[in-house]
Amino acid sequence: MAASDTASYESLDNGIIDEDEEEYADSRGKAREHISQLQRLQEKDPEFYQFLKEHDKELLQFNEDGIEEDAETDIDDAETQENEVITSKREEKSSKNAITTAMVESWCNSIRENGTLAAVHSIMKAFRSACHYGDDGTDGSSLKFSTMSSSVFNKIMLFVLTEMDGILRGLLKLPPSGGKKETMTNVMGTKQWKKYNHLVKSYLGNALHVLNQMTDTEMISFTLRRLRYSSIFLAAFPSLLRKYIKVALHFWGTGGGALPVVSFLFIRDICVRIGSDCLDECFKGIYKAYVLNCQFVNSTKLQHIQFLANCVVELLGVDLPTAYQHAFAFIRQLAMILREALSMKTEGAFRKVYEWKFMNCLELWTGAICAYGSEVDFRPLAYPLTQVISGVARLVPSARYFPLRLRCARMLNRIAASTDTFIPVSLLLLEMLEMKELNRPPTGGVGKAIDLQTILKVSKPTVKTRAFQEACVFSVVEELAEHLAQWSYSISFFELSFIPTVRLRSFCKSTKIERFRREMKQLIRQIEANSEFTNQRRVSVSFLPNDPAASSVLEAEKKSGASPLSQYVVTLNRRAQQRKDALVESSVLVGEKSSVFGKKKTAESDDDDDEDNKKEEGAAVFSSSWLPGTDIKTKSQKGDKKKKKKRKMKEKEVAEDEDVVEDFVLSSDDNENNSDGDSDGDVDVDDDEEPKNVKAKWEPSKKHSKKHKQSADVSKRNVKARANKSKKRKKAK
Repeated sequence: MAASDTASYESLDNGIIDEDEEEYADSRGKAREHISQLQRLQEKDPEFYQFLKEHDKELLQFNEDGIEEDAETDIDDAETQENEVITSKREEKSSKNAITTAMVESWCNSIRENGTLAAVHSIMKAFRSACHYGDDGTDGSSLKFSTMSSSVFNKIMLFVLTEMDGILRGLLKLPPSGGKKETMTNVMGTKQWKKYNHLVKSYLGNALHVLNQMTDTEMISFTLRRLRYSSIFLAAFPSLLRKYIKVALHFWGTGGGALPVVSFLFIRDICVRIGSDCLDECFKGIYKAYVLNCQFVNSTKLQHIQFLANCVVELLGVDLPTAYQHAFAFIRQLAMILREALSMKTEGAFRKVYEWKFMNCLELWTGAICAYGSEVDFRPLAYPLTQVISGVARLVPSARYFPLRLRCARMLNRIAASTDTFIPVSLLLLEMLEMKELNRPPTGGVGKAIDLQTILKVSKPTVKTRAFQEACVFSVVEELAEHLAQWSYSISFFELSFIPTVRLRSFCKSTKIERFRREMKQLIRQIEANSEFTNQRRVSVSFLPNDPAASSVLEAEKKSGASPLSQYVVTLNRRAQQRKDALVESSVLVGEKSSVFGKKKTAESDDDDDEDNKKEEGAAVFSSSWLPGTDIKTKSQKGDKKKKKKRKMKEKEVAEDEDVVEDFVLSSDDNENNSDGDSDGDVDVDDDEEPKNVKAKWEPSKKHSKKHKQSADVSKRNVKARANKSKKRKKAK
């Protein structure tokens, strides 16, 4: 039956096409006949033809193209009529599918007052169309509601994100908040779950879709904060769970403002509530995200990297046995990279070890062991990590890598303090003092001040500067004092400090720099004073060294910090902080407090539980004209371009002014060298001074140069006059 129908339709179409072609052929034939008649008229009666040419040109200009143009215009008119009909039908459909503010308010009121299920279905359909609004692949016919304004979008998003979690929990008969994986497994076998699980999946899936479309960090933060209360539902949808983890990790690593904190709390909440189903993926994902974001370090990014490391350490504490397995595998990867560098001994292999990515990974696991070193599940990782750090410090024994070696010594001191185990850190530090670069007087001048915490390697000319030598020696003294202070309350301190004391004395004899000699003598005096401090208590002890009671001899003094070395370390840390503050040009750092989980964040999380604060915050966030599928920055592109142009102009002006100031300083130095009288006219130029003042101060130097030229011309004239007088005298003789 279908085949016969299609055949009949094809025959009808072919018949219509044939009729059109016949009509078109007839019209072309008639046009040719009319042209031939006009040609014959021109031959038979030229006067009448001339009369028509003067009074009726359109009749004589008739040709075949006119027929074709008329046919095309008829076709175009038919197409435009069809398009108008289609657009009118679409407008009628869109007017029927449009969502208004009154509709949304009626749904919200019926849900709040009566808990109407039909209103819940309607608001969820509106939520789906709001999340998919503006998508390229979606067709308006597939959605019940396809048109909305920005205000309607904001109301739908705000209501669903703030109220839907409680609505779904009420339908599924779950507790108002909290819950774990076991509660979801019990609910998944009930009739309520079979009846309403599609609402849960629609809510989570559409919210995930709109998260990928959002560009404003405040919107993303509010959405994730609200979805965090519904994270328990992800236990029933493993595919959505993996996608949410991926999106949250992306926002955690690349987001700005409060978004990294909100994303991390969302990930941690998932790990706590769902448990083993997502722990492996979260641990691997957060470590990879950390590695991607710690490849480059500067003074401002250092705080953000520290915050990311603290987040990773915090997440590992959710399940330490599982975290131990992942930590062991990751530390083993670092050890294999180090082994390859030791065996290959090529520049590429060394570069894999001596880079920020590798060093930040060591810092991460050092922080993890310092946090959980007392736990039985995590303590065994201290030994392999110590071996890796020691190998990295000795891989390239060059003075150019002193900052990296000091960083390794700092990590080893932290591990030793947290695990209460002895690590021979003094050997690494004393080897630095015995290198020739720190024993010779500096030949590269004073040099610029160096922040050893933000670099791993220095250039060859920098090694010869006074600033580098001082930074290295002072850092060695600080780390060595920190290492010895950890054991300043041990009954065997005299034996532990004997070899370091001998080598420090040899350095004092070999060095040719007096300020380094004074620094080492001060450290030696503190070590000797601490030895006397422990020996006085050691004399009165009657037990053997291998007795467990030996570890608690100076326990009271340790709590009070009464040893000479402990007090000396406090003064050294204060001096190091002053030196660090002097290096920082501004006291305000981007994300300065971001690496600390303080009371302020907990207070903010407590405020989230208050419904009034939630609504106020959500209303403030969802108050823009943003819709999915549109760029939030399109309206302000012109303003941004103008701002960028102004910034570029300002940068150019500043650059020009800096050049003027530098030239001015150089010229003043030359004047000082030439004469003392010129030095009185020198002016100190501050950074905050305006360019006009600088130019005004430049003008006297031009006048001075003119006077100098005039005096030179006068001297030349005097020489010529004297030469002429001498010639006249010779002629007279």
